[in-house]
Amino acid sequence: MPVLDQPHVERHRGVRRWWALSALTVPVLLMSIDLTVLSMAVPSLSADLAPTATQLLWIIDVYGAFLAGLLVTMGTLGDRMGRRRLLLIGALAFGGASALAAFAWNAEVLIVARALLGVAGATLMPSTLSLIRNIFTDPAERRRAIAVWAATFAGGAGLGPVAGGLLLEHFWWGSVFLINLPVMLLLLVMGPRLLPESKDPSPGPFDLLSALVLTAAVLTLIFGIKEVGKHGWGLASLTLLCGGALLTTLFAVRQRRLTHPMIDTGLFRSLPFTVAVFANIAGVFAMTGVVYFSPQYLQIVLGLSPLEAGLWSLPLAVGAVLGALTVPAVARRLPVGRVIGLGLGTAAVGYLTLSMLGVDEAMSLTFAGGALIGAGVGMAETLTNDVIIGTAPAEKAGAAAGISETAYELGGALGTAVLGSIGTSLYRDQVLEGLPPHTPSAVTDAATQTLGSASQAAGHLPPEQAEPFRALVNGAFVDAMTQTFTIAALIVGAAALAGFLTLRRLRPTGTDHH
Repeated sequence: MPVLDQPHVERHRGVRRWWALSALTVPVLLMSIDLTVLSMAVPSLSADLAPTATQLLWIIDVYGAFLAGLLVTMGTLGDRMGRRRLLLIGALAFGGASALAAFAWNAEVLIVARALLGVAGATLMPSTLSLIRNIFTDPAERRRAIAVWAATFAGGAGLGPVAGGLLLEHFWWGSVFLINLPVMLLLLVMGPRLLPESKDPSPGPFDLLSALVLTAAVLTLIFGIKEVGKHGWGLASLTLLCGGALLTTLFAVRQRRLTHPMIDTGLFRSLPFTVAVFANIAGVFAMTGVVYFSPQYLQIVLGLSPLEAGLWSLPLAVGAVLGALTVPAVARRLPVGRVIGLGLGTAAVGYLTLSMLGVDEAMSLTFAGGALIGAGVGMAETLTNDVIIGTAPAEKAGAAAGISETAYELGGALGTAVLGSIGTSLYRDQVLEGLPPHTPSAVTDAATQTLGSASQAAGHLPPEQAEPFRALVNGAFVDAMTQTFTIAALIVGAAALAGFLTLRRLRPTGTDHH
């Protein structure tokens, strides 16, 4: 029997690792598409299922809430029971919940299906990242693998509106969920053949109380941030945020006392780890602001179709893909902190570019600003994920991946709440200042709610009043949007400076091998 030489064996293992990565990108691509595709289907499913305003809010929010609340718990569970096993169980559950959502016969069933999708999704994301940590043991290879992972996630988010627009032009709203089924079937076939099993060899007992407290803490914080975004600072939002902070403190205290904690809180004493988590939040915060304002600007102010608006969101995604794929080469030559700072600084420049937009079409600015934000965030997020996963021990990779993904969700919630509430407040003030004194109260109420409701109200006005009204609300929205983008540039720029200064001496992990 011939004996294979060592270089041949290593080449075979190397090829197998990259095939394993291809299997891991399948759920990542799908979940990132799912994050943005539903927004395209809201009008048609609203017409079909006739949900109340509260039910529609739950249809949109419940997925992200369950996903965020369970990420760390599921990551820890994967460390214990096996990351591949949890990934495949999650894929099966995600496919089943997708079928239920696609054929939901009323709003209540769709809410339940979206909640189940969030639970299943929480098993998928930490499993993919923690498997990468254990499959790619060489730091330089791991960084390239995480770059592919981050590029896939960014690409999927950009493809979501385009895929949604194409599907809804030919099929009913349930088709945006049915696309999940063949993809999850592919993962169930490829996973057992390509992915090695890995888990913590000595995890200790599972602490159910810690899992419940952590889930409650994250959910309370997420809902508190959302409450600020929707209704401003008030008793409800302050109660939720204080309650979330208290539960987080109780969780941290309990972890320090346990022999086998869910999360090693000592990781947060590592400056690179902590700064990377906050940079993760800042990166997603930056992306969310564009995703929040861009569809309204493109579709209502500029009058583009949903598919055209989706296509104009591609520069953001393409920039993120290119930023993620090129950053490993840059990080071999520069300290990690400088590259993270450079990435977030590039995103801040992108925001400043978008702050120059007006009510007239300026697609070159839209293209350039979106591409810069995407490229900058793609660079920063790839490295912050690498720092988070690389700092944690391999046997705790699932928990570390859960922390990284939870930072994503918190960044998204903060971006919508902070930038959304700033934009809404500026828009409302400008509209109230510009409306004539004799405007009917129903029109005033509609105009000050959202640009969408103002656009609908304009359709009920006489032609001689409708055009000045549209000009007023469109101008107010664009002014509010560009001022918000300027504020976002300052916030992201401050995060870039913090990352640059605190991590400026952190060298690329791959240099240890040279």
